[in-house]
Amino acid sequence: QVQLVESGGGLVQPGGSLRLSCAASGSIFSINSMGWYRQAPGKQRELVASSSTGGSTYYADPVKGRFTISRDNAKNMVYLQMSSLKPEGTAVYYCNADLRRTARSEWSDYWGQGTQVTVSS
Repeated sequence: QVQLVESGGGLVQPGGSLRLSCAASGSIFSINSMGWYRQAPGKQRELVASSSTGGSTYYADPVKGRFTISRDNAKNMVYLQMSSLKPEGTAVYYCNADLRRTARSEWSDYWGQGTQVTVSS
């Protein structure tokens, strides 16, 4: 069993900051990439940022320069520091991990339950 648990969401004013955390636990042999997606009401889920084990990162254009993704590989955790938040950033943010449960397992995607981020005055 593998669990991804997010925390850190909440209500923040435009221009404010939030830090999301995600902890992966359970039967995990190896993690490749970890990332954050978001889904706003009535919209499709979209990739916000991702980080590979080797350290390379990706950011969606709308968040470049404002969001920073980081990982603690020893703890199987990923973080998303969000600054200069805008109302259009209101969404449920989901943690994602591409991992193997055993040395012989295939790589599979796992998801957290999501954490709500609301940017409003």
